[in-house]
Amino acid sequence: MTAKESGIADYLQHPRRSLGNRYRSQAEKFLKISEDSTKNLLWAEQNARQSVLHDFTNPENWRILVRIKVMIGDSEGTRATLEDLISLMGRDPELMSQLAGIDLLDSSESLLEGALKADPLDPDEWWDLVRDDPVAIEEFSRRLKLLDVRDARANILYSRRLERIRSNGMEDLFIDLSRYLLAQRPNNHEAWLELGRMYERRREFDQAWFCYDQAQIHFPKSAARDMFRKRMEESVEGFGGKPWSAPVISDRIGFLNRMRGLSTPIDHGSIEISESNLEAKGPFDEVSALREEGKTSEAFFLARRMAAEGEEGANDLVREIMEELDVE
Repeated sequence: MTAKESGIADYLQHPRRSLGNRYRSQAEKFLKISEDSTKNLLWAEQNARQSVLHDFTNPENWRILVRIKVMIGDSEGTRATLEDLISLMGRDPELMSQLAGIDLLDSSESLLEGALKADPLDPDEWWDLVRDDPVAIEEFSRRLKLLDVRDARANILYSRRLERIRSNGMEDLFIDLSRYLLAQRPNNHEAWLELGRMYERRREFDQAWFCYDQAQIHFPKSAARDMFRKRMEESVEGFGGKPWSAPVISDRIGFLNRMRGLSTPIDHGSIEISESNLEAKGPFDEVSALREEGKTSEAFFLARRMAAEGEEGANDLVREIMEELDVE
């Protein structure tokens, strides 16, 4: 099979992409016969919503959904769709609130096209926009560090962009920005593995261990941390070097504190809990407060720090929060 044929095969076998295309095709069919039937237009809208649900990376799915929303005259539905697109792009949905009270039906499609042009959903199209522009790369880096990418779709979108950065030799930038993505969605064990492999290749073994440890916590079947330890032991025995040992507790706590610091994007509207009040209540109450505020990732890193410090009951708390992360 040629490379081109392999690519076509991968495309056709991508289940969610195929379903997205199928639902969009159905939406287009209902749209063509909807002139004299409101029912057919509603069927078209339902299929268009399913196309976005199954493949949010295809701009055509968003285009047809917004188009149908406009035809139906659903102003609020159009607004909600655009806000959803902005959310998965990692932008602040509150930007759309500035248009409160304005009927978007006349401008929604132009707003959609503007968003897609400035921030393409396709990672290769995005890379073509920034690859030869150091200023654009720097701006992307600055912006990503301020974005809310806790939405799983946003995390996937930016992970794919970071893959383009890594494959084009920008390893340091890839590592730096990967921390922000993983801090906000720490249950992405595959991303932890990828980052661990890169650190191991760079012989930054303590950092590799931290990443493999996170990968194994979220996906125990991978045994990533244990296999890494075995590789290190065999390497030392084979070359007669100094034995490597896992990072000490203080280093682990430092790593978890740093990840916690990156886990919650800047939220100017949030109500902060005073540190003195948290200290009086204790770390378990602090974790509870974070969970109530929806800061699940931050709560996870705090609970893991507590577990590393030997706090009784912290491991059970970690497992509870991991279940919440999976649901999110």
